[in-house]
Amino acid sequence: MQIQGQIVDIENKRIYSGEITIENGKIISITEKEHGIKSYILPGFIDAHIHIESSMLVPSEFAKIAVLHGTVGTISDPHEIANVLGKEGVYYMIDNSKQVPLKFHFGAPSCVPATSFETAGAVIDSEEIKELMASSDIFYLSEMMNYPGVLFDDAEVLKKIHWAKHFNKPIDGHAPGLRGEAIKKYISAGISTDHECFTFDEAQEKLSLGMKVIIREGSAAKNFEALIDLLPDNYENMMFCSDDKHPDDLILGHINLLCARAVAKGIDVFKVLQAACINPVNHYKMKVGLLKINDSADFVIVEDLVGFNVQKTYIDGELVAENGISFVNNVAFETPNNFNILAKEITDFELSGSSSKIRVIEALEGQLITNEIHHKPLIKEGKLISDVENDILKMAVVNRYQNAKPAVAFIKNFGLKKGAIASSVAHDCHNIVVVGTSDDEICKAVNLLIENKGGICAVNDAEIKVLPLPVAGIISDKDGWEAGKLYQEIDTMAKELGSNLKAPFMTLSFMALLVIPDLKLSDKGLFSGNSFSFVDLEV
Repeated sequence: MQIQGQIVDIENKRIYSGEITIENGKIISITEKEHGIKSYILPGFIDAHIHIESSMLVPSEFAKIAVLHGTVGTISDPHEIANVLGKEGVYYMIDNSKQVPLKFHFGAPSCVPATSFETAGAVIDSEEIKELMASSDIFYLSEMMNYPGVLFDDAEVLKKIHWAKHFNKPIDGHAPGLRGEAIKKYISAGISTDHECFTFDEAQEKLSLGMKVIIREGSAAKNFEALIDLLPDNYENMMFCSDDKHPDDLILGHINLLCARAVAKGIDVFKVLQAACINPVNHYKMKVGLLKINDSADFVIVEDLVGFNVQKTYIDGELVAENGISFVNNVAFETPNNFNILAKEITDFELSGSSSKIRVIEALEGQLITNEIHHKPLIKEGKLISDVENDILKMAVVNRYQNAKPAVAFIKNFGLKKGAIASSVAHDCHNIVVVGTSDDEICKAVNLLIENKGGICAVNDAEIKVLPLPVAGIISDKDGWEAGKLYQEIDTMAKELGSNLKAPFMTLSFMALLVIPDLKLSDKGLFSGNSFSFVDLEV
């Protein structure tokens, strides 16, 4: 098979009219040849850090959509499903992914659970990390979120890092805001990447210390604008990632959109493509071709090097997408789960008190970090309730693995004027997280998810919308387009209830993630990421 076009040679920074010959899924020749074809041929795009589960799709359904945007491979951390199902969840993702052409490269989840301050559905210890790292299906040790464990030489954490080094596989980082001597020690442990940088200076420091920085632009956390100006001088040590991307966003585009945005800023196209296509393959030793002779025939054809509109995607020489049509086949899959609680009562969410000032989680648009603010609570008949007027709303985290009393706190910037929204996608332990304007609506939303054994929902007096997530309580059994449509309808309803967040459910899902500061809520209580300890609601 011969493919003609304008061949983009990223390594040598040249573009020429040429022809690629493919045989048995490999490139056997690349020759310069004059013809009239204007489309550009380049290596496929790589998402350098993504939790496939956050798309609410199994890998095979994710692949159907991703190939439309020229994605040929991913670096995928399955710690979401691992927190629910343990290492069996990791094997579930690997087995499903092997049935489609897209080249998923999974890591061994390093922090299951992420901390001891919350309830997860499973534990992956250093012995299981050893088992996983020995597998040819595991390419790296996934993000080391327990950075205090690294800094204070926690024996179990160091064993996990040891096994990654033993099998000569990279170790991914997770160190939001870590600077100075702390980040030096973190890097010295052998941790080589970070996708959590949210300021220019932080990323610049980490790059100067030899770390590779991955620019994240997901459905909630958006750091592209803060970091992209570092790319021209550091393009050999930077990559692009989504981290977490909801299905409606994935339908619109993937890494190709970040390339278009970077080029629009005047950044050299070869430097952009080095980060998007080349660096992840080299760093993680991915089984992905780079448009060279004897490589796997993994490449994309784009209309131009401005908008990066993908016309065709090839993986192992197979045409897997063309002009918005995916040729990835349907794959049957099971729906394992771990949801073990009874329905809740309204009284479970009541909070008695007479506090004059309480700690409130301040959610921030486009960020996973939060602030701790202090506010006078609204008290009615001795009960602390949602203060809709001041946007200080009650939230709760409900343990979904065993019957227990919900943890209750308050949050600002969700903006709901009525009703409630809830999700069993709640990083990283995936308990139920809910925000609402009344205890009644909060309880209604939680029980809807318990009834469905997982999902996201929006409720008010007159309307209920739910997207069931029967795979581990975090993944849909629908195809990507149907899941995306249902998600969009619920997202729209959340905004009709008053939320002005761009992605209210994605933001909600991170309000229980204790390893990203500052103030968060686990099923065990209110937690400060700065002091890494529980704190009282009352100031």
